[in-house]
Amino acid sequence: MRRRRAEKRKIVPDPKFNSDLVSRFVSIVMIEGKKTVAENIVYRALDILKEKTSEENPAKALSKAIDNVRPRLEVKSRRVGGATYQVPTDVVPARGVSLAMRWIRDYARNKKGKPMEVKLGEELVAAYKSEGQAIKKRDETHKMAEANRAFSHLRW
Repeated sequence: MRRRRAEKRKIVPDPKFNSDLVSRFVSIVMIEGKKTVAENIVYRALDILKEKTSEENPAKALSKAIDNVRPRLEVKSRRVGGATYQVPTDVVPARGVSLAMRWIRDYARNKKGKPMEVKLGEELVAAYKSEGQAIKKRDETHKMAEANRAFSHLRW
């Protein structure tokens, strides 16, 4: 039998934009508990996003970028009678947002030769315009789910 579900923690909105999403993004970018460093990186990246897009509110632009990257379907492994099947499932919106933010962060980190805020800003601009590596990752995830649609009856 499984234990009870962990209750959701209340997220304190960030001071600059008063946005829960920006606050979560800062937490995801943060390394080794250095929140001030992460905040500076995210705020500078959002400034770059504001410059390169027509959006006047960077928090709205971030929201659109994350929504563009957010996967709608993913595959989960299910063991059925000795065989493991990749079963396509719908992604819960909260998990989709978390995945999108992690993908954006990871692809920004993997770029070389620029400061993190510039790399993150570029990745966010690409996501805002529905291009870039994080969008490729989303499309790949959707393709995988589409290819395994035959096993969707194993969902439970």
